[in-house]
Amino acid sequence: MNNFVNNVYVQSDTRVSSVMKRVYLIMTLGLVLTGFLAWFCAHSQAYIEFIALHSWAMWAMVIAQFAIVIGVSAGINKLSTATALLLFLVFAALNGLWLVPVFYAYSKVVIAKTFFITAGVFGAMSVYGFCTNRDLSRIGSFLVMALFGLIIVSLVNIFVHSSGLDWLISIAGVLIFIGLTAWDTQQMKRIAQVAPDDSLGRLAVLGALNLYLDFINLFLFLLRIFGNSND
Repeated sequence: MNNFVNNVYVQSDTRVSSVMKRVYLIMTLGLVLTGFLAWFCAHSQAYIEFIALHSWAMWAMVIAQFAIVIGVSAGINKLSTATALLLFLVFAALNGLWLVPVFYAYSKVVIAKTFFITAGVFGAMSVYGFCTNRDLSRIGSFLVMALFGLIIVSLVNIFVHSSGLDWLISIAGVLIFIGLTAWDTQQMKRIAQVAPDDSLGRLAVLGALNLYLDFINLFLFLLRIFGNSND
């Protein structure tokens, strides 16, 4: 009986480890694609001129990204793994195109420094979320509500233009996405333990998308805190 239980635990750990490796691999692929496109297009005069003359393109990319996130999240059970992965890569590419202005707002040194800080914080919180025995469900629910509140306050500040409020928004954003990184990691671990084998591929894509969003948003909020404008 003990041997059977031990075998079950070993199989479960192997299964979770395999899924999480796939999650981080897909997420890393998305980050590389985003970073490469952002850097390449930042050095493309043709792209810069196009964005300058067609400001609607930036809004179109934002809407398309929202549509993909909602589509993948809501329809993950109906999508094939290949389709979900393709949509994720399209999302990552669009995000790279949308992030081009970052290279003009901040110096390359600041961007690089902030990226490594983000990677360190993200890695630590993801490891915590994976290893902790504490149930983060309540914290996750609170953070999701806090995120909606942050979005509303950010929209208000577009019209208020308060530098003090902007600073508070940045601090709150960092704290929220630090927490969401741990929560999303734990959620993905739990899903990997119980999900049917034939669904693990597409669920890994969904987990990669969630962690990708945590990383990018954490990076952008940290950039607002540590970054020095080129202006």
